[in-house]
Parts: sequence; C-alpha cells; structure tokens
Amino acid sequence: MFNFFRPRPRPDEITPVEVQQRLARGDRLYLLDVREHEEYVEAHIPDSVLIPLGQLSRKLSSIPKDATIIAICRSGNRSSVATDMLRRAGYSDVLNLNGGILAWVRAGLPIAT
Repeated sequence: MFNFFRPRPRPDEITPVEVQQRLARGDRLYLLDVREHEEYVEAHIPDSVLIPLGQLSRKLSSIPKDATIIAICRSGNRSSVATDMLRRAGYSDVLNLNGGILAWVRAGLPIAT
C-alpha cells in the first residue's frame, strides 16, 4: 500500500527490473560486472562483461562510450566506485545496479553460471 520503507534508487542508480525492461526493449546497454572472477563464474547476468574493479582503470579503452553502462557488483558498493571512476574518465551515461547481483537474483531475473 505505502512505500515509506522501500528504499528508492538514487538518480545515478537503476533497479534490476528497470535493466531487464531496457534489455527487453532493445536499449544499447553495456553490462559491466566489476566483481572478482570467482564471484562472476558463480553467477552473473547473461551477456555481462567482467572487468574487476582493480583492473578497471587499465581497461577503460575496452568500454564503449556509445552505450549506457550498467555497473554491477555483489551488493552495489564496488559498482558505485566504478560509476564514479567511469564518470571521471569521461563516461556520461553510467548507472549503478541498485542492490547488485543480490537484488537481481531476489527479483527472479535470469543468471548465468
């Protein structure tokens, strides 16, 4: 009934359901997973690209500037750092996945292993 206690995403965040809707719509999204390799192989969003946060600054040239970048981690903390790094590097269309892969799984959205 009331959503007083449901946290709302910040303007620079996107919910898992919104990502899924945009993917279904055919929006050009680049799903950037900044977790470690071991976390990624356990479960990840299909078609996401793994660049661990510690390697991100060295691999910026592999990230497209003509797509909306969705940064993903376990819970949203590392991906928040990644969105800040990408903005400082000149990327303007960058969003943090609110709640990370944990929220994606809670929403019942598809994962790959």
